[in-house]
Amino acid sequence: MPLRHEQVHIRRGPRSALPVIVAVHSTALGQAIGGCRITSYPHWGDALDDALRLSAAMTDKCAVAGLPNGGGKTVVALPPGATPDPAARRAILHDVADAIAALDGAYATGPDVGTSPDDMAVLAERTPYVFCRPPHAGGSGDSSTHTATGVVAALQAVCDTVFGSSQLAGRRFSVLGLGRVGTHVARHLAAVGADLVVTDIDSGKRRLAVELGAAWRDPDSALQEEVDILVPAALGGTFTPGTVPRLRCAAIAGPANNQLDEPHTADLLHQRGILWAPDFVVGAGGVLHATAVELHHETGEQATARVLGIGDTLAGILRDAAQADVTPAAAALALARHRIRRTTPAGPTA
Repeated sequence: MPLRHEQVHIRRGPRSALPVIVAVHSTALGQAIGGCRITSYPHWGDALDDALRLSAAMTDKCAVAGLPNGGGKTVVALPPGATPDPAARRAILHDVADAIAALDGAYATGPDVGTSPDDMAVLAERTPYVFCRPPHAGGSGDSSTHTATGVVAALQAVCDTVFGSSQLAGRRFSVLGLGRVGTHVARHLAAVGADLVVTDIDSGKRRLAVELGAAWRDPDSALQEEVDILVPAALGGTFTPGTVPRLRCAAIAGPANNQLDEPHTADLLHQRGILWAPDFVVGAGGVLHATAVELHHETGEQATARVLGIGDTLAGILRDAAQADVTPAAAALALARHRIRRTTPAGPTA
């Protein structure tokens, strides 16, 4: 496939001996941003595929959200089943920091799968191009609460579009994944009186279902549950030509990245009458808040307003999609491309 990225750097970490990949998709709108992912892959080439795909999606996320940033991604490929000890982990993070520092400010990173705000503080020992550090280290801390706030705003917009009311109370949701963001969303939905089904590959999370009065299902059953809205909050690739026919929901909206196995799956959902709210719109709250505060030096109130604005942004995308009779994914991508072209006509658009 053609390479549409501005820069892709692959280096063998001198300390860790692991593949460290930094993909900068676009700086057309400004400094590229994107999370640092440290996780196992069958082959480092799979990690490269992830970095390319996720960095491109980040460009769209930033453009739709109105951020003056482009998309990037860092991925470190661990061997299958590997769990680095603290010393090995620190070596990995220093290798990542040096790779980012070598880009001289073209890209800044934050937490992602396998990393945390504390890890960002370690990166900051060797490069300033980091966000979501802990508050004691001068950062904005864990972004999961802000991501969840944006998800709730998106769910309200979806309910208003599909059911004619933004009220979440009385609606039936299935939350797929109870990590930090999924747990925050599930707690909010339970608190406002939603009918809740939850799942996670970790059966220990069943305790949360009991606490919230939610029904617990295994992951496959939760995916097929008859609900108003599915909320994907785990890893991506959930919706495929094989799973779409088994869905029994009116809409899908959640923070998991890369929910579709390929772009055409959005058309399959549309053909079934299932509204899919693009993940790069719904899940933007964490990066919106962190970059607003740490990179663009906005106040907490300004950053929160950006996060809550996800609901209005998504509502506009859904209106545009309905008027043009296209998928919400197509309408969101059209908005992203328009904003990139308007700002820098010569910038990359794909």
